[in-house]
Amino acid sequence: MTARRILTFLASVMAVLAVLALLAPDEEVSMAGMKLRYPTMKSVLKSVREHHRTIGAGNGETPEMAQLRDSIAYYHTLVDESDIRFWLPSDDYLDPFWQEAESAADEGRTCRILHYGDSQIELDHITSRLRRYMQAEFGGGGPGMLPVSIITPNPNIHLGTAGELTHLASFGDSNAVRSNGNYGPMMQSFRLEGTVALSLRTSNHKNVDEPVKRFNRVTLIYNGLGGNVSAVATTTHSNDRKGIHAAHWQLDSTDRFKVRVSGNADLYALLLDCGSGIAVDNIPMRGCSGQQFTLVGEEKLRNAYSQMDIGMIILQFGGNSVPYIKTTEAIETYCQSIGKQIDHLHRCCPEARILFVGPSDMGRRSKGQFQTYDMLPPLVDSLISTVTAHGAAYWSIYHAMGGENSMAEWVDQGYAGKDYIHFSQRGADLMGDRLAEAFRNSHTLYTLHRRMEAEK
Repeated sequence: MTARRILTFLASVMAVLAVLALLAPDEEVSMAGMKLRYPTMKSVLKSVREHHRTIGAGNGETPEMAQLRDSIAYYHTLVDESDIRFWLPSDDYLDPFWQEAESAADEGRTCRILHYGDSQIELDHITSRLRRYMQAEFGGGGPGMLPVSIITPNPNIHLGTAGELTHLASFGDSNAVRSNGNYGPMMQSFRLEGTVALSLRTSNHKNVDEPVKRFNRVTLIYNGLGGNVSAVATTTHSNDRKGIHAAHWQLDSTDRFKVRVSGNADLYALLLDCGSGIAVDNIPMRGCSGQQFTLVGEEKLRNAYSQMDIGMIILQFGGNSVPYIKTTEAIETYCQSIGKQIDHLHRCCPEARILFVGPSDMGRRSKGQFQTYDMLPPLVDSLISTVTAHGAAYWSIYHAMGGENSMAEWVDQGYAGKDYIHFSQRGADLMGDRLAEAFRNSHTLYTLHRRMEAEK
């Protein structure tokens, strides 16, 4: 039985006992020659208060401190043992991120979470629910990071591009042009040799969260390749230096923006943010196994990341490799590559916490029965060991959805498609909420520990 189910069972038992305590008469009840007395709610609460007073009297601790310790113990159970737990390289691994998140709004900063992933996160899946939690808790808004030309659909933005751009990608179609490591923070870029006009407007669809529909700050990150680069919007940005730079525009709150860019440059990304707080960027990389990051030049990626305030990098991969992993040797090879990706990102963005989100349950039907791929459970175990050994955190969709053979139930309930791989919109929302809940539990525990330290 999982920790979550144990907690649910205990909570149910306690609820039944509480109802009995509320209904119990004050006097004794005679039954079969015996006298029965059930404790009333009043007597139970009195006993709890006396218990806390006894604890406080015994060790000098107040009832409030005892209750705080109880809360810390409860959240430790959720954080360390539940199906939505994080596996961490150290207990305090996420503390620097929570410090950055809590201080960003007060300091007028936008702390970014870059959420890279395969097709499971397309259409802002999972990312949108994490963004909703983070921005409700810490502030911030806007669609976040976008490519200058939409390759995969984005429900949050309408972007028009007029002019010639060459797509450079470290992933995807084999016909994509290669760029010798010059791909930028989205693992792709667009080569400009001339002039391009960009026109964008946020979506007003009812399913798009309100904070995403407005922005008041636009940033264009690019790599100048020689000659003058000019970007004309509300003001003109002009730069004749080679290398990676950022053009900034501060606006009144708006839902649309136009810019005309001329010169010879690789255009990496547009950032559309609102206010200060947290930005959660959805960066889908269809078909990827998570092994593309080392294809991006270390110096270029470090310089591109330095144009932003990055608090966390999320890597959600593994699903595209699962069907092809048949042996323990293949697991070892894949995990070694993931370790190299994490090391590369640590060097390129040393201030960011890294979270690897592992694959979901998946498999195939055989003779009418669904069966998880044989090598998936050991792959998940190996990924957990590899990721934490390389100084990053791990979150398991496989565990969060119920473990082995759980995908069949998700399909039956409409949470995943008949391919037994991809989540439906409902399933993606549910999984995003579970990831957000894991972060919420972690932040609550962090906050409780800080309260405990402050009251000592």
